[in-house]
Amino acid sequence: MLIGLVGKPSAGKSTFFKAATLAEVAIAAYPFTTIKPNTGVGYVKVECIDKEFNTKCNPSHGFCVDGKRFVPVEIMDVAGLVPGASEGKGLGNQFLDDLRQADAFIQVVDCSGRSNEKGEQLPEGKTRDPADDIKFLEEELNLWFYNLLMKVWKSFSKKTEMERGKFSEAVAKQFSGLRVKEEYVKDVLRNLNLSEKPSEWSEKQLRNFAEGLRRKSKPMIIAANKIDLPGAIDNYRKLRADFPNLNIVPCSADSELALREASKAGLIEYIPGEKDFKIIGELNEKQKDALEKIREKFKDFVGGTGVQSILNNAVFGLLSYIPIFPASANKLADSKGNILPDCFLLPPGSTALDFAYFLHTDFGENFIKAIDARTKKALGKNYELKPRDALEIVTR
Repeated sequence: MLIGLVGKPSAGKSTFFKAATLAEVAIAAYPFTTIKPNTGVGYVKVECIDKEFNTKCNPSHGFCVDGKRFVPVEIMDVAGLVPGASEGKGLGNQFLDDLRQADAFIQVVDCSGRSNEKGEQLPEGKTRDPADDIKFLEEELNLWFYNLLMKVWKSFSKKTEMERGKFSEAVAKQFSGLRVKEEYVKDVLRNLNLSEKPSEWSEKQLRNFAEGLRRKSKPMIIAANKIDLPGAIDNYRKLRADFPNLNIVPCSADSELALREASKAGLIEYIPGEKDFKIIGELNEKQKDALEKIREKFKDFVGGTGVQSILNNAVFGLLSYIPIFPASANKLADSKGNILPDCFLLPPGSTALDFAYFLHTDFGENFIKAIDARTKKALGKNYELKPRDALEIVTR
């Protein structure tokens, strides 16, 4: 799974990326700090199942803190996008192409409104409406999809009609590199009431089709960043009113980064996504004051600084992925003695058989049944997985 960070320059994408991954990246308050895309590993948080089995897990991937299991996901941070990016402006649309394989987007928005559309800092007293940043980025992403479609559309649409092939299947195959699936095409056709004869479509219908595919294959959550700066809360409330159908979550990537680095240094005990922490190390007055200010600012926020909430929302909300634990009812350890070493993320609608194939092709091909480690009940290949299932796959 790949989560792509998008937004204009200087919105805080690189800070968000570093806070989520603790990877070493360049951070600066000027446009195009990021030139080449940064990729790293972030984590989504799941309630671990170890306490249900009166044991303590030992993850092979990710980590577990106080019953909170952190499961790895890949995150990519690309250069900031400016108006006209789909036409090559800014640093060109090569950075959009880096995002082809993304399953979902997190748009990082400067909710304080302190920078212009190019990411340049505004003069004191001047601000920009963050709603404009959401609008322009949506438009650029839609144009990106539209331009990619139009490069092949004329010949592709004629060929599909001449061969009388299944249109939705042909589109999914042609644009599989954009993570377009056949079911997405069918949904868009149904929602827009479009025929499967693309030669009859108008220009507006083509654009609507491209936008629909983009929304389906690249769903997006809005990270209303810099929420702790003056004016940001009011801007956030306005965004929620202006875009009632968008998923907008307040956050402070800067504050999250400070907490995670303090935790890494052994100065505090902090579980990402929690709204409080415990000081355990020796702090100077400046450090203590900075951390206490963060505690005070986010004590009433449900998801703390918001970064972990946004990652979880992207994976479990936008994408509806399901965390599954491979586990035997009789033996929770692997061959190396690690207790409940794995937790995997599977797409919604996955079955026990899908899980078997996910683990290994041989498991899928030789599947007999799955066993629920909690109830020891046998489950057939069509059993639909539920979040935090603990399953053993039995093969012949």
